[in-house]
Amino acid sequence: MRIARFTTGEDPQFGVVTGDLDEHGELDPDASIVALAGDPLYVGMKPTDQSFRLADVRLLAPVLPRSKVVGIGRNYAAHAAEMGSDLPEEPLMFLKPNTSVVGPGDPVFYPRQSRNVHFEGELAVVVGRICRDVPVEKVADVVFGYTVGNDVTARDLQRSDVQFTRAKGFDSFCPLGPWVETDLDASDLRVRTFLNGDLKQDGTTKDLIFDVPTLVSYVSSVMTLLPGDVILTGTPEGVGPMEVGDEVDVVIDGIGTLNNKVVSRD
Repeated sequence: MRIARFTTGEDPQFGVVTGDLDEHGELDPDASIVALAGDPLYVGMKPTDQSFRLADVRLLAPVLPRSKVVGIGRNYAAHAAEMGSDLPEEPLMFLKPNTSVVGPGDPVFYPRQSRNVHFEGELAVVVGRICRDVPVEKVADVVFGYTVGNDVTARDLQRSDVQFTRAKGFDSFCPLGPWVETDLDASDLRVRTFLNGDLKQDGTTKDLIFDVPTLVSYVSSVMTLLPGDVILTGTPEGVGPMEVGDEVDVVIDGIGTLNNKVVSRD
């Protein structure tokens, strides 16, 4: 089931998206969205009698983390190699503020402080309930679903600061969308990133060093996870710079396409 957050020009709503994905991760033209009564993370799945053509609504970030976005670094061996880094012995965690989250079609603002901003297409896990110390075998019970993420990074600031907060924390540096897929096997999903239509990243989640159950269990052993929290699972090799005017598409099989354009912050 695809759960989207959307607006028709008034207050945001949640809804269930219908329709079939094509090979490019796009929905057919006749796709529609049935509005839900409230946030399904808190009130459950309660469809209303309101239905809209998907083409007539604006999609928003499908989830707004009340608490945090947890990023995972160097979780693909080839990406660690391209960054000149050793493989981590445990998941390498960092935090992105919830103010960095934007939705599909929203601009990514190129900050004045950086000269080297990179795309990083990733699978994102959406937490469905409050949890702590989750055993690996129980992780499926606390995952609401999956969406597409772009862990935008100011690479020059990441290197100069050593730690990641500023480099990954700017407003708009965490695009998510286009919706949350609640029924998905995340063990072998193709993750691709296109820059202005050119393929730059092409990986699969079967190559994750630490898979989704391991990540959720590990993060929850450190900090309590709340409904709507997001875990970014790491990016495949092929990261690279993007400039003002560039358009980035991150496509994950079984979920869809996240599209954002880079604009100047000025």
